[in-house]
Order: sequence, then structure tokens, then C-alpha cells
Amino acid sequence: MSDTPSAPARIRNIAELARLAGVSTGTVSRALADKSLVNKDTRERIQALARAHGFRPNQMARRLRIQETKVIGVVVPLGHEQRQHLSDPFFMAILGHLADALTENGYDIMLSRVIPDADDWLERIVDSGMLDGVLLIGQSNQFETIERVAQWYRPMVVWGSHRPGQIHCTVGVDNRKGGHLAGECLIRAGRTRLAFMGEAVAPELKDRYDGLCDAAAAAGLPPPLKLDTHLASDVMAEDIAAHIHRIGTDVDGIAAASDLIAMHAVRALADRGIRVPEDISVTGFDDLPLAEQTIPRLTTISQSIAVGARAMVSALFERIAGNDAASVEMAPQLIRRDTA
Repeated sequence: MSDTPSAPARIRNIAELARLAGVSTGTVSRALADKSLVNKDTRERIQALARAHGFRPNQMARRLRIQETKVIGVVVPLGHEQRQHLSDPFFMAILGHLADALTENGYDIMLSRVIPDADDWLERIVDSGMLDGVLLIGQSNQFETIERVAQWYRPMVVWGSHRPGQIHCTVGVDNRKGGHLAGECLIRAGRTRLAFMGEAVAPELKDRYDGLCDAAAAAGLPPPLKLDTHLASDVMAEDIAAHIHRIGTDVDGIAAASDLIAMHAVRALADRGIRVPEDISVTGFDDLPLAEQTIPRLTTISQSIAVGARAMVSALFERIAGNDAASVEMAPQLIRRDTA
């Protein structure tokens, strides 16, 4: 028979701890929150009992009682590209910066990749009672849905393009200007037969294509060829290889809708013996860390992802506090490297 003393029985809730301490549940709750309303000796005795019996209060239940969850929903809506994954390098980059900014301020994250399956998909998220606010990464093809919810739900900030008169708060780069910069870069390199590689469905991507068209028109060039390319990595490479096979030498400058598309394009061109940038110039869009690690290094348009992520979090905190926060449109920057 062992003489080792058994551990105290675990306490499951505040009511059990209150009976053991001989005080009210309210006193226990205040003592565990270290409130000065409970005298120091009683606070320390209750806290010691809680430790001895392995009791930890349910923080989520407490937060819900005071209508503050300290949880932010980070939502990626994929209405236009349902096969895209969170492992996409752009998502990974912006998620990392958002997570840093939120956790540094004491907030937890609830991450959701959403395929909009009903008109009320966003209402279900913001009405869950589990979140203090929502950050949407991208507008996808859900602009109208986001606008509808923004009429009554204030603590929401969206990474995306801004339209005059829109209700929802956005943070993002001037995508049309970014597309224009990419076009100017290609044209300065002597390219006259331009193409846009990507789908002009989501507002951000359409703006990039329109900006490229602006640059072509300003230089007296014909409208760029539009080469629809999926953002989902499992079909992207096939799309690009088919485009390269079809266009041959008919195109001498490609403005890709994203860095990942541009990287795949450079690889597909190399596979066909087409040199970048000697035979054809390529620009990306994002300026991901990978862009300067590829060979050749990628010329691209910077979205200032780190700065934008922190601007999103700052605007969201303002809105959670009941203040207004205007949309932020950052200036894109051409990052000249080796591909154009």
C-alpha cells in the first residue's frame, strides 16, 4: 500500500470552487480575475485553491459574457477560384503578417477558407457570436455580398480594391496603377505584343488587366491578349504551358496577375527554349519573398503586403472601438529585377 498522497480532486467549475472556498460564485469570479473588490487574503486563498485543484476558468465563456471574445475571424472567400488553397504563397505571406499584428495585441485568430455556398455565407460568419471582428482576404466575386453586410456590420476590413462610393472598408494597392506600371516596364524594354496572364474576374485582377490596357493604349499598342489562367496551383501550370504552346512568338511581353503565375510562366518558357528576358519579358504582381529567390529573379509590382496587413489590423481595431476608419489605397511600386 503506497503512502504517496493522492492529488486533490479536480474542480470542474466556479460553483464547485465557490463551495470549497465558502464564498459566492461572484467572489470567486472576481478573485480569479484578480479584482481589487475582493480583499487580498481572500483573493490569494481562492487562487491557491484553484491552482491546487487544477481549475482554470473557461476564458471563452467569460469573454462571451462580457461580449468580447478577443478572437478575430480571418476569412478567405473563394467564389471565383474554388480550388485555390491557403498554401498559396500570397495567402501564406499576408496571413503571417496579420497573425503577427493580431497576436501582438492579445487577439486569437479563427481562420476560414470559405467557398460561398449561399447568399448569407458572410452573415453566418459575422452573426456567429464568436468573433470581435472580421478580416477578409480578397473580395473574390463577392463584392455585392460584402457591401450588403457592411451596411450594418462595422468591424470588418477587406483586402482588396476600392470603388468610389463603396461602403465596406478596404486596404490594398491601386491595382490599376500597378497594371499600368507593369505595362510601362514591358514597353520600355521594347515589347510591343503584350499579354495578360490571369483571370480578370475578381476586382483586383480586373483592375490589373485594365491598367495594362491603359499602358498599351497610351503607347499606341493594340489591346493586350488576355490569357485566362487559374490561380489554383493544381491547374495553373497546365494552363500556362498550354498558353505558351499556343502563342509561340506572337507575344513578347507578359504581365502576370500574380508572382506565382509569373514564376510558372518563366519555367514554361525555359522548357520551350525561350529565354527570359532576352526573347520575352515577364512581370509578376505581389513581390513575394520568393520573387527575389527565383532564377532569373522576378521583376514585379509590390503590393506592400506587410504594411497593408498592419493597416488592416489598425483599421479593424478602430472599428471595434466604435470609430470610423476610411479605406486605404497604397501606391504600387515597380521592383526591377531580371525578368523585364
